[in-house]
Amino acid sequence: MKNSSSSSSHRTRDIDYRAGYLRPEHCAPPPPRAGSGGMWFIRDGCGITCGVITWMLVLYAQFVVAFVMLLPARNLLYSLVNGALFNSLAVLALASHARAMCTDPGAVPKGNATKEFIESLQLKPGQVVYKCPKCCSIKPDRAHHCSVCKRCIKKMDHHCPWVNNCVGENNQKYFVLFTMYIALISLHSLLLVAFHFLLCYESDWTKCSNFSPPATVIFLILLSFEGLLFLLFTSVMFGTQVHSICSDETGIEQLKKEERRWAKRSRWMSLKVVFGHPFSISWLSPFATPDHGKADVYQYIV
Repeated sequence: MKNSSSSSSHRTRDIDYRAGYLRPEHCAPPPPRAGSGGMWFIRDGCGITCGVITWMLVLYAQFVVAFVMLLPARNLLYSLVNGALFNSLAVLALASHARAMCTDPGAVPKGNATKEFIESLQLKPGQVVYKCPKCCSIKPDRAHHCSVCKRCIKKMDHHCPWVNNCVGENNQKYFVLFTMYIALISLHSLLLVAFHFLLCYESDWTKCSNFSPPATVIFLILLSFEGLLFLLFTSVMFGTQVHSICSDETGIEQLKKEERRWAKRSRWMSLKVVFGHPFSISWLSPFATPDHGKADVYQYIV
């Protein structure tokens, strides 16, 4: 649906087809942007609860692995290697979670659908810009409005309560790493539990743990349930995210079956857009901010 504004010869398209929102003079100027040091955080009760639960489950797994299965050390090398590996993966998983949660996913400036901003786009006759009536923003291509974040998010894939944030163009790398590292520590914990059960079954249960045999069994069963559940869940999420990146089509675009209006990238280029240019070991690090280069340009005009 296209409408003409009395103050401009250019056309805007309202995503909800509500004509009352089409006048740019109805939008207040956007608020001043915070400094670059400001932290992005969504104040959503459900998301915060899910985030806290995530950290508690990882810390519980670390406790069981370290103090139930690896200590006291029956084999020093075995305990050192598995302890270092598990805790390294756990730290990477928690760091990825924190970066995914506290990184701006690509929010469009709120209230930028003003007459001055529209004129600054230097539209040609017949060109169309998309406008979100909910946050009064001119939307770039492939942006969608999130009802939880209350913002339009560039290249939005979905809103994930487990990271209390949207997954968008700026934090998709961290979300993919989070699912990968959680899957790895889940698999590692299941292998350790299986080996520990065999070790205790063939020897005296009172000597294979600092805890009593009933407590040890309960700890191991709970960790097995947690590890199996999250191994399946995060493996599926990791696979869908990699498929979404390689196909250059976000989850919400696939769900809505949106018409492709952008040039499709190769799989390798799509991976570099998310994880950074060029390929390096930093792809696996949640502490490294990806350099998108010049390959990630989204237009306001169609």
